[in-house]
Amino acid sequence: MDIVTAMRRLGGVAGHGELKAAAGRQALDQALRAGVVRRVARGRYVLPEVLDGARVEAHRLTAVACLRSAAASYGWSLKTLPDRPELAVPRGRNVTAHDQALNRVRWQRLSPGDVDDWRTTPVRTVMDCATTLPFDEALAVADSALRSGLVTQADLMRAADRLPGRGRDTALEVAWFASDLPANAFESVIRAISIDVPGLRLRPQVRLRVGGRRIRPDLVDRELRLVVEADSHEFHTSERAIDADCWRYDELVLDGWLVIRFSWVQAMFQQEWVASVLMRAAARQDLRLGGELLGRRGALRRPTTIGHR
Repeated sequence: MDIVTAMRRLGGVAGHGELKAAAGRQALDQALRAGVVRRVARGRYVLPEVLDGARVEAHRLTAVACLRSAAASYGWSLKTLPDRPELAVPRGRNVTAHDQALNRVRWQRLSPGDVDDWRTTPVRTVMDCATTLPFDEALAVADSALRSGLVTQADLMRAADRLPGRGRDTALEVAWFASDLPANAFESVIRAISIDVPGLRLRPQVRLRVGGRRIRPDLVDRELRLVVEADSHEFHTSERAIDADCWRYDELVLDGWLVIRFSWVQAMFQQEWVASVLMRAAARQDLRLGGELLGRRGALRRPTTIGHR
């Protein structure tokens, strides 16, 4: 897979390990020298078109980059790239039809504390995404924000609790379920889908010991003995990586785990089917264990205040 395709599949931003696995170290070095990708933080890379377009347009229109454009500028993993720069302008500002065609413009009131130079601050970016984007996209942004270390979950919960109206409940839900453990937006999206499966409790990067080794599958429900993997075969370029995946799968199955694998395309574009598979897998494992666990757990509770448990 060429490096630009890999970057787009990874939401326009990616880590060093992901790009090395997808295209190889030499291709990454060549892409950096040619300016095809740009490093925005240690081990984090972004497509210049995502970063530069938003920055140029923000300056030209005296606006602020927001939502996914701001998230990408911080090197956060996205489910989807914006097709145009996403910008915020003060309420009442006149923006020509031409400029609205070139950009996705939203009119909102931002305080000085919400702005970091030409973009919204990390916390404000997550809050805007939480109240504007679908849950799976917003969760991917929040997860990546936590991984970056630029925000904490406590920061997000407090900011969400201060929001007015219906946006508060939506943002609280995103902040509540956010985690720094998923490796990328691919895993975050699968986890977001799983949250609506009654009784299922998938946790990211749980340590397991199988076949005499310690491994960390993408998502695990330990009590149900269910493992869900974001299948990265399309990014693998070596026999060694494929062999490692086969070993991991076989050892988990022989140890009594049900292993479910989803491709990137399935997670992004076939979410009803993914949810159906997760529901059936959870029901199958529950039946094997006596048929009581899912009912005892019930649906995941949503937060209503920052002290909700």
